[in-house]
Amino acid sequence: MEKILVEKSPPLKGTVRISGAKNAALPILAATLLGTEDIVLEDVPNLKDVQLMCEVLESLGSKVEYLEDNVLKINSSNINSYETKYELMSKMRASFLVMGPLLARLGKTKNSMPGGCAIGSRPIDLHLKGFKALGAEISVDHGDIGAYADKLVGDIIYLDFPSVGATENIMMAATMAEGETVIDNAAMEPEIVDLSNFLNKLGADIKGAGTSTIKIKGVKKLGGAHHQIIPDRIEAGTFMVAAAISGGNVLVDNVINSHLKPVIAKLREAGCTVEEGEDSIRVIANNNLKAIDIKTLPYPGFPTDMQAQFMALMTILEGTSSVMETVFENRFMHVEELRKMGAQIRIEGRSAIIQGVDEIKGAKAEASDLRAGAALVLAGLVADGTTEIGNIYHIDRGYDGIEEKFSNLGAIIYRKTF
Repeated sequence: MEKILVEKSPPLKGTVRISGAKNAALPILAATLLGTEDIVLEDVPNLKDVQLMCEVLESLGSKVEYLEDNVLKINSSNINSYETKYELMSKMRASFLVMGPLLARLGKTKNSMPGGCAIGSRPIDLHLKGFKALGAEISVDHGDIGAYADKLVGDIIYLDFPSVGATENIMMAATMAEGETVIDNAAMEPEIVDLSNFLNKLGADIKGAGTSTIKIKGVKKLGGAHHQIIPDRIEAGTFMVAAAISGGNVLVDNVINSHLKPVIAKLREAGCTVEEGEDSIRVIANNNLKAIDIKTLPYPGFPTDMQAQFMALMTILEGTSSVMETVFENRFMHVEELRKMGAQIRIEGRSAIIQGVDEIKGAKAEASDLRAGAALVLAGLVADGTTEIGNIYHIDRGYDGIEEKFSNLGAIIYRKTF
């Protein structure tokens, strides 16, 4: 069993380059099923989830090859299956995103219920509602979900919640639907924009991505493209918080600053100096950082995927901080692990109240999900002694080369087999 060990480290200093975004790469990989010519993707992060998605594509008949590190070439001209394997679907929620492209391309798809992080209810009803509105028949049988349509026809689809996954899946399904599809109350995340840009390069006709209304005019066929994945705003935010919690001075390179406005604002509110470059952000931790309050919201609000990392920071901030989680109802599983390290945190419904302490201590802790794992790494940087983190496959799902990147900044972090 592998674990990540983090020892109390000096203030982090140096430059870290941010990888391509996991949450942009996965839907774009799914969307390659729509293309009938070669597709080349750059800045594809080397992650477990990406490897799993590539296995899903290959199981459906796509050809996937690495041209070099982080550069993939995919050809889906001869996909020969509409059914994804249970053993792949059960490991990763994002694998459900192949349903939209398969429905558009083949007129049918069959999938198992998706897996992934246990951070709360993430129902797929909005995905299915969208497919049904486009003319698909839906079947559910012993955990298998099917969608079938002789032809898809555009419609106006209102999402009860601006779900990122549902917006992506419906958008991909609609690319070759007859007529125009309108998605109202669509998710506005940067990853939606990146997917739209990629699909348009293939020949799709999509307008409005990044706003709450997306319009898709169906086309007959999609081709090939060359596309670079956007930088990972959550990885960038994690290293920005690392600079703050360690009392360091870190230049975070290869970022899109506008994607990080809530993170920048809260770090400044805590007392950090944040200097914005053209495609970089420097975070300098000043003395006596002070308590802050955050409330997670869909984009462009404060990202739920940064909540755990900020809570790790809050454990040592002077004063009382608070976190209100409005996106996922079960995203406080890291609280108990931080308490093991001496953090003073109490839960009140969907809120957490954090009383800053002078010192936290290393402990044996488990990563309950991807971002909880990142929070434990951050806490380990300042905890007295050694923090031993288990279940690190969660961390590997979302951070490309995490030990190397932290080590290059001066952190004492390593992987050990027990």
